[in-house]
Amino acid sequence: MRILVTLLLTLVLNACGSLWGEPPSEIEVGRGDTLYSISKRYDYQLRDLIDTNNLKPPYTLKVGQILIAPATNYHTVKKGDTLYSISRQYGVEVKTIADNNGLDYPYTLVIGQKLVVRGKNKTTLASNYSPPKPNTSVSQNSQRNTTKAKKTATRRPTSKPTKISKYRKTKFLWPVKGTIVSKYGAIGKGRANDGINIKAPRGTSVKAADKGMVAYSGNELKGFGNLILIRHDDGWITAYAHNEKLLVKKGQRVERGEKIATVGSTGGTNTPQLHFEIRAGKNPVNPVNYLQ
Repeated sequence: MRILVTLLLTLVLNACGSLWGEPPSEIEVGRGDTLYSISKRYDYQLRDLIDTNNLKPPYTLKVGQILIAPATNYHTVKKGDTLYSISRQYGVEVKTIADNNGLDYPYTLVIGQKLVVRGKNKTTLASNYSPPKPNTSVSQNSQRNTTKAKKTATRRPTSKPTKISKYRKTKFLWPVKGTIVSKYGAIGKGRANDGINIKAPRGTSVKAADKGMVAYSGNELKGFGNLILIRHDDGWITAYAHNEKLLVKKGQRVERGEKIATVGSTGGTNTPQLHFEIRAGKNPVNPVNYLQ
């Protein structure tokens, strides 16, 4: 399962960047990465990242180093929930939850709303983690040779990604007709919706916004339920989440307007709706501006 999830995340990141806002449990440090850049990329508190990994000043990172992600808990608002009841459930102060989500008094909640809850009652992978101590019995030459061998083994051919313009001659079709219940952009403190959520009756047909190749069809990404990614011929990508049924498979060619799924409430939602994203390569854009 670990390998499957890793491959899936690799596919999604290569296809769409950090598409889901759901950070990985482990982070491999890349060239040029700093604690600050990683905290911004995954919307972590810098201190949480430092404490989780028992890091000490001057906080120097090495390429290939594995960091454990800080715990971030999410709660989907249910009927009868209040900020007070949620705070008691997770052992977090009301003010902390309100600040995490940009909520102002009287803290009105909506059923299906997803809240960020950072609590101390959740165990993380790094609960008792400490970096391994170096083996002083190994000579410096042996260490250099081992490091060189590891880099050689993991080196992959790289190619400069093609930059895709945010201008597109042909607009996309609406994948489903309905009411937009969550708009593109900021949805709370430090959080953003990279697409739109369209409310529609369960079982409504979900259609391909344009012709292309199915890059992914499955449900391994937490919070998004049954998900489809379509890579279009010009490098643009569309994503369709929370589906009830998936009607296409990875590698399948689809036509513009072809039925690919049905509306559902799988993943992190309680009401039937479609989460829909459009990306110019890795860059998310407001779908409303590209739909007809």
